[in-house]
Amino acid sequence: MLPISQIIEKLSISDQHVDYYGKYVAKLSLSLLLDKQESKSGKLILVTAITPTQQGEGKTIVSIGLAQGIERLGKRSIVTLREPSLGPLFGIKGGATGAGQSQAIPSEKINLHFTGDFHAITSAHNLLAAAIDAHIFHGNSLKIDINNCFWPRTLDVNDRALRHIVVGLGGKTNGIPRETQFLITAASEIMAILALANSQENLREKLDEIVIGLDLDGQAVKASSLGFTGALMVLLNDAIKPNLVQTTEGTPAIIHAGPFANIAHGTSSVLAQKMALQMADYVVNESGFAADLGAEKYFDIVMRKSGINPSVAVLVVTAKALLAQDPSASSIDSGFNNLAKHIENLRKFNVEPIVAINHFASDKPEDLDKITEWCKNHKVEVSIVDVFSQGGNGALDLAQKVVNIADQTNGSAKSLYSDDLSLVDKIKTIATEIYGADDIRLEAIANTKLKKFTNLGYGNLPVCIAKTQYSLSDNAKLTGAPKGWNLTITDAQLAAGAGFVVAIAGNMMLMPGLPKIAQATKMDLNKDGQIILY
Repeated sequence: MLPISQIIEKLSISDQHVDYYGKYVAKLSLSLLLDKQESKSGKLILVTAITPTQQGEGKTIVSIGLAQGIERLGKRSIVTLREPSLGPLFGIKGGATGAGQSQAIPSEKINLHFTGDFHAITSAHNLLAAAIDAHIFHGNSLKIDINNCFWPRTLDVNDRALRHIVVGLGGKTNGIPRETQFLITAASEIMAILALANSQENLREKLDEIVIGLDLDGQAVKASSLGFTGALMVLLNDAIKPNLVQTTEGTPAIIHAGPFANIAHGTSSVLAQKMALQMADYVVNESGFAADLGAEKYFDIVMRKSGINPSVAVLVVTAKALLAQDPSASSIDSGFNNLAKHIENLRKFNVEPIVAINHFASDKPEDLDKITEWCKNHKVEVSIVDVFSQGGNGALDLAQKVVNIADQTNGSAKSLYSDDLSLVDKIKTIATEIYGADDIRLEAIANTKLKKFTNLGYGNLPVCIAKTQYSLSDNAKLTGAPKGWNLTITDAQLAAGAGFVVAIAGNMMLMPGLPKIAQATKMDLNKDGQIILY
């Protein structure tokens, strides 16, 4: 690893905008945005994927390898990534910093506590939760309806036992009993707010606008009424600053915020992207899970709020993901309908996709040839990448093709729907246009909440659908590009501070659980204090 000071020098960042977190990590002050506002405006490259397997298809490693490849072309590039959550780290997927010759480093620090951003967000979220229960205990002058209190608690660990809980048990001094829940921190509204804020003052405004629940008259109670916004700002004072690290080839990487894409909007912070765009020719930005989740939410939520328009979309494909689209098949052919649907979806946002075939050592050469041929026959640009073993050299072809497409594009990406559509129609548009559903089915509780949110004045917000990542549908077992089904919306949540409404599809959980055999069982420390993986 290079000292982070060399990465800072490479980006021509003045030391006054830097807070050092040891030898290899730094935080970037928001004053950098003002200092660099007359600088270049780079092109944003959005990296997404087809429907993944449980292990993922390598969007992060391809994003890192692509950024390294662009640098090898003599261009200035930065990769912007989300901060990893401890949930997947100790659960099914493991770490989220790439692998082999295309990693964000120091990977162990990034994957674990990093600079404490997740802890700050968790603390801020739970401080607000504590303030609500304290207010109710001390007389409840705001007349908060305890049966309509929306604000949950949060924890950055997969813990299914906390999905539905009762607080306030044990007598009068412990508060008033009521039902609530825990979310994983990546699904916290404060995580979304931090990721979507464009300044410190904007962060304050968004925190004030959080709707914690309804009063006894059915009106919204905002977080500002509790008087805790200043304290939340104090907790988030450092967390709002993007984190600068490097890749295995010394390419700058800005890693900031960590909303999941299956239950939140799924991409790095707006501040990270804006800083990167002011300092680089090309910014490679990863969006979570498949194009029906992270990419759709980028175009319909993030782009709408930030004004950042991707110039090209890279669609990561693997032979094993294509094969998984029909578990009974012995050939990848049955997975091409899934690939075709994701390509079709990306073009609906007026961006041209390029397929990146992420090469694994176990891949059959004939499968890679078959994917390449299919793309060419369907007039889609395609490139095989091997960034695990070759780093940036393994993405040179992809890098050149991405640069060519980006240079011919003038930011004409568009969202799928207008603000004027009703919340129900926005959900239906995503379900039918992106997921391929025939229609939607609203369960009673979801229907009631969506009507209430509209009556409270939030009907113009975009929607963020929480849905399984393992299918285009709301049923993980429906693979490929399923037809003849309806999307079931079981619940809805208002994220007024973040500026969207969450629609929960199927049996999607906002707090994951640990699998039978967790990644945590394969980790240990040796006698020298070094982390080892079995």
